[in-house]
Amino acid sequence: MKEDFLHYIWKYKKFDLSDLKTVKNEKLHILNAGQYTQLQGPDFFNAQIEIDGQKWAGNVEIHLKSSDWYIHHHQNDTNYDSIILHVVWEHDVDVYRLNNMAVPVLELKNYVSLHTLESYQRLVAKKSWIYCETQIAEIPDFIFKNWQERLFFERLERKATTVETLLHHVEQDWESVLFCMLAKNFGLNTNGESFLEIAKKISFQIIRKERNEVENIEALFFGFAGLLNCEREDNYFKDLKFRFYYLINKYQLDATITENVTFFKHRPDNFPTIRFSQLANLIHDQNNLFSAVIEAKSVNEIYDVFNIGVSNYWKTHFQFDNISPEKDKKLSKSFIDLLIINTIIPLKFAFAKSKSMEISQDLIEILNKVKPENNGIINKFKSFHIHAQDAFETQSLLQLKNEYCNKAKCMDCAVGVELLKN
Repeated sequence: MKEDFLHYIWKYKKFDLSDLKTVKNEKLHILNAGQYTQLQGPDFFNAQIEIDGQKWAGNVEIHLKSSDWYIHHHQNDTNYDSIILHVVWEHDVDVYRLNNMAVPVLELKNYVSLHTLESYQRLVAKKSWIYCETQIAEIPDFIFKNWQERLFFERLERKATTVETLLHHVEQDWESVLFCMLAKNFGLNTNGESFLEIAKKISFQIIRKERNEVENIEALFFGFAGLLNCEREDNYFKDLKFRFYYLINKYQLDATITENVTFFKHRPDNFPTIRFSQLANLIHDQNNLFSAVIEAKSVNEIYDVFNIGVSNYWKTHFQFDNISPEKDKKLSKSFIDLLIINTIIPLKFAFAKSKSMEISQDLIEILNKVKPENNGIINKFKSFHIHAQDAFETQSLLQLKNEYCNKAKCMDCAVGVELLKN
């Protein structure tokens, strides 16, 4: 048994309230269970109870055993002087506040039904993937849809924190934030961190000045990625190398290469050479990229913004020197969808939050038009009859799995609470 189950029992009053008594045989009535904080300090704030006819207002602390009070050193913490009731599963020792007054104790095991215990044990019994895998499909749509929306915005809040950290790093320059986020996502999982560090090293102020010549932007990308550190006969390679060292001297940049990129296990269309060229052309073609992204109201508008390909050289190459059949190599719709999910939506959310703007429904509507992600977690949910219809739902399912299922936070999950209620 875990404490979060006792939190659930107390919060929803899932125990016999008809004849409550403390361990000292005092009559107990619960007038208000209090506010569940899930923060540091007492578990429930501003509760109201009545003990032997005397009303008390204050906080409630919950433990599996009374002795946990001492294990957690509450006897030395003034935050626990306001505890009016200690709720435990098993009472094994009396506890006292700093002023040596005993804290009233309610022992829950005497009041919780066998049915409730069995329901909890079924829910948390070991399963192959998640605790509720055999029951999750039974949750009513209304409850599950509402929970998905909350999960989605929890995930967005976490991503917004990353955006805010990056914003601080680039001195509150939103265009620079977009540049860095795009770089990371153009690099995908394998090269994402390397692309991001390269973007940070260049500085978007330089990109602004050089964006009119796409070759200069490519030269900076390839140079800092260590792709120009050799000698080749290829004229385009030589030109980029000359441009790179010219720009290094012009802006007094440190030419030390610390972020090598990898081609290993990538399909040719995902080679870093191709992704760098696409990113360079995006910056070159879209003079007001940040405004275009922030002001886009629909998926089609975003698709139009990212309708870009590669420079002429890369239409017939995947690597330097090696000629290949000509191909435009435009960003695919599936790749743009990843950018929408991992860059555009978090950026729009964080920017709106900074301006105290409400765009929650707009973001949901955009992701309702984006195809659902295809990965191991989403496919596993399918096997339990949870079918995501769009990217909004896949994002919420990823949050559910990573932040609730993996951490066994069933009592904080609307699915777990609903299953126990029934």
